Amino acid sequence: MTVQRKCSWGGLVIPWLLVLGLVASLLIVQPGAALALAEAEPRSEQVSTAQVSASQSSGAQLFENHCAGCHLQGGNIIRRGKTLKLAALQRNGIADADAVAAIARAGVGQMGGYADVLGDEGVSVVAAYVWQQAQADWPRQPRDT
Repeated sequence: MTVQRKCSWGGLVIPWLLVLGLVASLLIVQPGAALALAEAEPRSEQVSTAQVSASQSSGAQLFENHCAGCHLQGGNIIRRGKTLKLAALQRNGIADADAVAAIARAGVGQMGGYADVLGDEGVSVVAAYVWQQAQADWPRQPRDT
């Protein structure tokens, strides 16, 4: 007869392994990523209006800086069904960039809002970028070398 023991860690082993795997993959794929993460501005600081423009490149940059940690290529490392892919957005009642902006601004579920970090213009720019990428099925972006 075998005795099974209950994990005293409260089932946190799998999520932590996922986080460690993500960090390791960043270090392997992009060695400078750890340094960039360490030097990144804290989340609580507001992005200045001068840094936020309505261009697609700033939407991509803001997404990369504030969203890609959990939503890499439109996915979701925390909740598999809550991706930024068009089918998942539509299945969850998100039908346009304004709906994406509302979630980015205030948050939903486990995701906190980013209004304080991005400001109104930044939220709109990121939402427009996310919606455009979702409609294009999140094409791979060329990396700077």
